Amino acid sequence: MTGLLPGDPADTVGGAAGPRAFCVLAPNPSPMTLDGTNTWLLAEPGSELAVVVDPGPLDEGHLRAVIDAAESQGRRIALTLLTHGHHDHAAGAARFAELTGTRVRALDPALRLGEEGLHGGQVLEVGGLELRVVATPGHTADSLTFHLPADGAILTGDTVLGRGTTMVAHPDGVLGDYLDSLRRLRSLAAEHGVRTVLPGHGPVLADALGTVEYYLAHRAARLAQVETAVEAGYRTAEQVVARVYADVDRALWPAAELSVLAQLRYLEDHGLI
Repeated sequence: MTGLLPGDPADTVGGAAGPRAFCVLAPNPSPMTLDGTNTWLLAEPGSELAVVVDPGPLDEGHLRAVIDAAESQGRRIALTLLTHGHHDHAAGAARFAELTGTRVRALDPALRLGEEGLHGGQVLEVGGLELRVVATPGHTADSLTFHLPADGAILTGDTVLGRGTTMVAHPDGVLGDYLDSLRRLRSLAAEHGVRTVLPGHGPVLADALGTVEYYLAHRAARLAQVETAVEAGYRTAEQVVARVYADVDRALWPAAELSVLAQLRYLEDHGLI
């Protein structure tokens, strides 16, 4: 072990992250969003067309900064994509589409601008750039990951973060789906040349396989802790959080309760409690 967090995170957030990826960091830092939302500007080298993934919050300055970043590279934005519908990723999408004249494509029809949506298994091509859509529900029902094969990278939204681990909050978050999604990403990393994680928050991670394996181990450990707490007589989500998440900032306990509800549902569905 190097002593670094799993995935060997980059030292900084924002800027170039490979030949085809550039991050514009939104000014919305918080305990839940880490440094802020990573808006990804993607383009094939030499192309005049770019794709934006997750325009971020409805912040006019940020949206225009993304456009400025594209223009400084001699590119125009041709398409906007969403990893999922949480406001810190998607609230600015409609305004961004207005500013750029682009469509917005997402899994959730309510988030789309234009007739075309997204679903797992699709291959998108814009100006020579190839993106493969991977269904990764669990953090939310509509969560997607975008595989950028030419860079050996995946854009994970909130499914995998650059620091810490992801919240799977009941009722929209479903832990069984999330674990299946992590296994799908592990397969991409182990068998299909994915090396780099370009997350929705936090720094770029250089060890995709190590990161996903850490996430799976972390989830297994948390589930075991929750199961043990229930066996010890802790019944409500509030009681379990006080036992299992005692080392977590109390300001985050309400969110942790939603996570525990998702874990309790998983344990109940699998006959473990």
